[in-house]
Amino acid sequence: MTETKLFALAGEGEWTTTPDGNRRRVVLHTGELMMVEFAFEKGAVGALHSHPHVQASYVLEGLFEVTIDGRVQTIAAGGAFIVPSNLVHGVKALEAGRLVDTFTPKRADFLA
Repeated sequence: MTETKLFALAGEGEWTTTPDGNRRRVVLHTGELMMVEFAFEKGAVGALHSHPHVQASYVLEGLFEVTIDGRVQTIAAGGAFIVPSNLVHGVKALEAGRLVDTFTPKRADFLA
């Protein structure tokens, strides 16, 4: 049995390129919860998509246009949004920035 990693230090975790050309790194995860950091250049798009996971996102830096179920809101650093299961959502980086996303349950596809 593998012991759950309880702490992550700044800069840990390998960055990978997402299918839409942005970057992500898994920070920590258990079977029930996952934290992932995403990085976007100005003008980059996180394509509209949906998944069965509930997602809560915190804007660490930058300015994002966020679309959830057809509703659009601009969210700056320090703001947050939540995406209920299966709703279509995506983002556009109005400035270069980073998001910290949490998912429940974990995104097994991010670990493959």
